[in-house]
Amino acid sequence: MSGKKLTTDAELEMLQDVSFSYFLHETNPDNGLVLDKTEANWPASIAATGFALAAYPVAVERGFMSRAAAVERTLTTLRFFWNSPQGSELDATGYRGFYYHFLDMRTGRRAWQCELSTIDSAFLLAGALTAGMYFDANTADEHEIRTLADALYRRADWQWAQDGGGMVTHGWKPESGFIKYRWEGYDEALLLYILGLGSPTHPLPGNCYAAWTSTYRWEHCYGYDYLYAGPLFTHQLSHIWIDFRGIQDAFMRVNGIDYFENSRRATYVQQRYAMANPLKFAGYGGCCWGITASDGPGPDTIKVGGIERQFYGYLGRGVPYGPDDGTLAPWAVVASLPFAPEIVLPTLDYCIHQVKLTAFNPYGFKATFNPTHPVKSSNPYGWVSPWHYGLNQGPIVLMIENYRTGLLWRLMRDCPYITSGLKRADFGGGWL
Repeated sequence: MSGKKLTTDAELEMLQDVSFSYFLHETNPDNGLVLDKTEANWPASIAATGFALAAYPVAVERGFMSRAAAVERTLTTLRFFWNSPQGSELDATGYRGFYYHFLDMRTGRRAWQCELSTIDSAFLLAGALTAGMYFDANTADEHEIRTLADALYRRADWQWAQDGGGMVTHGWKPESGFIKYRWEGYDEALLLYILGLGSPTHPLPGNCYAAWTSTYRWEHCYGYDYLYAGPLFTHQLSHIWIDFRGIQDAFMRVNGIDYFENSRRATYVQQRYAMANPLKFAGYGGCCWGITASDGPGPDTIKVGGIERQFYGYLGRGVPYGPDDGTLAPWAVVASLPFAPEIVLPTLDYCIHQVKLTAFNPYGFKATFNPTHPVKSSNPYGWVSPWHYGLNQGPIVLMIENYRTGLLWRLMRDCPYITSGLKRADFGGGWL
């Protein structure tokens, strides 16, 4: 991405293309599983696989892959999940219609004694439903995609995942049972609750959603009143699939905005925080922001410019209360493009052309960079993550597409399970 300056549209298309190529090259063609990150001997991530399923339609529309190739890849993935072992064995692929967070890339079995993840299963199922909505041709293969996507969604036992409580648990392990944490406080679980409420087979009870929204925090930060969540990605991931413009639940009706406007405000809070830069990190400013759950240069404690700085590894960084160690995630900036293009596009321009964060990378943006960390680096802007993550690549491809054409929003507006879930969560107005 150098030489003569491209138009914004051409630049976005190029970023989509190079980001999508992660899914072309870091996927096992035998089972459709997508590598979590580009480190040696790393497992697959079911969330990244869900993003891939949602990205294949974008790739077809943009000419990044043929429809036939996308159908083949999608079918392989859905068949794998439908036929993979579901049970309480320690090395199954899933249980009760949910799946383990990490799976072995080759065998598709549970990796690292990880948890059966309700949120990552939600991303996987949302990707499957996207495929089912997009591949609508009257052919045997596309009919099978629709059938499998539907069957996978119907198999998830959301009531079981509640474990008798008001809110949904984070997950389950065969060794120890349910994880003690539940999805409470505003975050990416917005999608999870809507999918759970929309289920025709094992739906969450209606009071589950009200129990969740009762744990929300409405705050005033940097001049904005908004529903608080610290990491930027929590304001984005549910919006990949659901167009929240003009529709409101009871909480948003009281506060006079919708979740889309809330994400716009959260994006501005991120920029304002970087401009205020209360912790005096290097580089922060109006075109250099984006704090989220991400990779980092730590764990490390180093004196930098006379200040002792603590740097972290992978962590849920957030604004304005931290943790913040000077690490910025350009992918999370891109994923806010539909909400606030007027501040996102100049930031992308800065990250691409000044900091050159996409130069010489096979898949566009690396996960993160940290201008404060005193690493010996060929990049004058400090430490740059060595890795690409599937979880970052997906939102880049999908949110650029929503900004440009609204493709995913249009597809999912017609998905009966999404509309049913929204209505059971008491959403109304707008396109609903």
